[in-house]
Amino acid sequence: MTSWYARRTADRSAKGVIAVMLLALLLVAAVPVALLAGVVMMVLGHVVGGLALFGGSVLVAIVASAVAGMSGMRHLRKLVTGGGLRVGPLDGSPYADVAKPAASDYTDVVQLDRSEYTEVH
Repeated sequence: MTSWYARRTADRSAKGVIAVMLLALLLVAAVPVALLAGVVMMVLGHVVGGLALFGGSVLVAIVASAVAGMSGMRHLRKLVTGGGLRVGPLDGSPYADVAKPAASDYTDVVQLDRSEYTEVH
């Protein structure tokens, strides 16, 4: 039971990805506030400062989003290639690429064997 809980908790890299994502979301949410503060600064006469505030907030939000995306993709790639993400058939079958024929409600349907398939060009 303890091993199940150990596998369910996030490791350090997952916690880092979550932290970077939350920081990016916070910075993206701060862009409208920076726009409002920049407009107030421009109305008060500090045009360059208002534009710099808004431009800087947009730039920081873009960089944080790019870093969060890259670190998330790297973490996902590491999970998939490292075997940390186990994907398999739900029915316990060892063959994941061979689909079983679904049960049909129709009585006049004929199930074909693989040797009976024909290729149409």
